[in-house]
Amino acid sequence: MSDLSDLAFFARLVQCGSLSAAARTLGVTPPAISRRLAALEQRLGVRLLHRTTRTLALTEEGERYLGRGQRILDDLAELENDVSGGSLAPRGLLRVNATLGFGRRHIAPLISGFIHAFPQTEVQLQLTDRLPALTSGAFDVSIRVGEPPDTRLVSRHLLNNIRLLCAAPDYLARHPLIEQPADLTRHQCIVIRENEDVFGNWQLYSGQRQTMVKVSGALSTNDGETAVNWGLAGHGVMLRSCWDITPYLQTGQLVRILPDWQGAPADIWALYPRLRQPSARVRAFIDFLSQHLSGATAQA
Repeated sequence: MSDLSDLAFFARLVQCGSLSAAARTLGVTPPAISRRLAALEQRLGVRLLHRTTRTLALTEEGERYLGRGQRILDDLAELENDVSGGSLAPRGLLRVNATLGFGRRHIAPLISGFIHAFPQTEVQLQLTDRLPALTSGAFDVSIRVGEPPDTRLVSRHLLNNIRLLCAAPDYLARHPLIEQPADLTRHQCIVIRENEDVFGNWQLYSGQRQTMVKVSGALSTNDGETAVNWGLAGHGVMLRSCWDITPYLQTGQLVRILPDWQGAPADIWALYPRLRQPSARVRAFIDFLSQHLSGATAQA
């Protein structure tokens, strides 16, 4: 532990989440961790953490120290990599945020491959449909579906993705033919409420044409996987990303409706804060995702 700077020690302590976990990681006793933290706080003259035997919570000063300190650690790692001619392998902690569906189905398995390829890195994966606040240290990379929401983030396109209308053959056999978008208003539609989007408004596009259809149905959810399962069970029409439904379209469990129409673009993007140059591990991770997602059919 003596080899760690105070900044690196504090970042590792917060990453571990408790004094005992940090002690196990660094190969020392919990009292040794507690003494070093106390010495650091005494030197700075502020309290950095509220702590119990099981949990740690950053104070306002601790958040500031960690946020700016992590940038310093990243800059130092980047400097050493530059000086060595870029020969140093990516290393250190990578905080990844991703949407629930695409993250679980695609990003989590790719992280497994990334760790095998770069064993000196560590990855914390958070799955949420809301983009985290742009507070310092909230995330290193966020994988999002749809247009990048904030110009304070640098964006890199990873994968094309479109949203398609579909339903189970059983549902279609029991209901009137759907020949134009307006017909959807007379059908059971499985509606997904995402973030602050207007509930039940489907914006559809066909070349230069576009239309808005207000749909409704007996079932609605904020979870895409649940919606797909309801669609497979014959409960109604869905508007879902092709990465989520392509396997079922290929097997015939779902049938595409109004093939000339599709939903708003829903491409996959990697985002990272504009505050600093991306570290070697961030660049390596995004390159790894781009390489393994390129040419694939997006399913979100």
